[in-house]
Amino acid sequence: MTLLSLLMMTLIGCDEPAGEATTNEAETPAENTEAEKPRDDAKAVPATTENIPAPADVAAPPADASKTESGLAYKVLSAGTGAEHPSELSSVEVHYTGWTTDGEMFDSSVVRGRTTKFPLNRVISGWTEGLQLMKKGDKTRFWIPEELAYQGRPGAPAGMLVFDVELVDFNTPPAPPEAPADVAAPSADATTTASGLAYKVIKKGEGTDHPGETSKVSVHYTGWTTDGKMFDSSISRGQPATFPLNRVIAGWTEGVQLMVPGDSYRFWIPEEMAYKGSPGKPAGMLVFDVELLEIQ
Repeated sequence: MTLLSLLMMTLIGCDEPAGEATTNEAETPAENTEAEKPRDDAKAVPATTENIPAPADVAAPPADASKTESGLAYKVLSAGTGAEHPSELSSVEVHYTGWTTDGEMFDSSVVRGRTTKFPLNRVISGWTEGLQLMKKGDKTRFWIPEELAYQGRPGAPAGMLVFDVELVDFNTPPAPPEAPADVAAPSADATTTASGLAYKVIKKGEGTDHPGETSKVSVHYTGWTTDGKMFDSSISRGQPATFPLNRVIAGWTEGVQLMVPGDSYRFWIPEEMAYKGSPGKPAGMLVFDVELLEIQ
């Protein structure tokens, strides 16, 4: 089992407005077995079939390790030349090797000969916290307690885990927009359709064609619950979402057909046109700001 099949964690809410649609957002290896294969854009290094020996201090953090309030221990093995740190929203590219505290190696991108890329907000919390301490080019050893790792999850490495990580590169997308002032309910200038969908135009585009029910569209969007909690945003991932309109929630299928490329709309989607109380999905009326980029 590779770390790629374990490391990523599903975001609370929905990763895509469809519930079923396929988007071109950043890969989630836990949900996409193709992501466990070497990526074409990853940096190649000579692969090896040999396990990488565990460091001498694998059993416990040494005296020269630093420890954060959460219990994460780390020490810098070598400093890079970067000046900036990634944020929780960053997508990072790393080389790493992981061991259990008895010295057993359980995964290594170095052995596979390819760097690994992932969003920092979709990994175990020890990685999310730890990599934000690094700069480009840094090599750091982390001792991650079980409560910051897999928390006894069946099939995952157990106990404290030790990782040697090299931060090869990272990209930090723009922060998602704050919840709008009218997130709690449709504003007075909103239009409501016969189905109960409410919307208003935020920005008019220059396009002339509307998508149809079966059109494939590319959009940027951010979604909030009516208490102002953001549950998903293509902006925070730094990549638009692409999906067929007949494979998304009903409020999207109807609403996006009102738009032309370049339009930005705000939608208030009642629960019966959203996730209908499905477990694990955002509940109640949902509010989306959507920019229609392209009809494919």
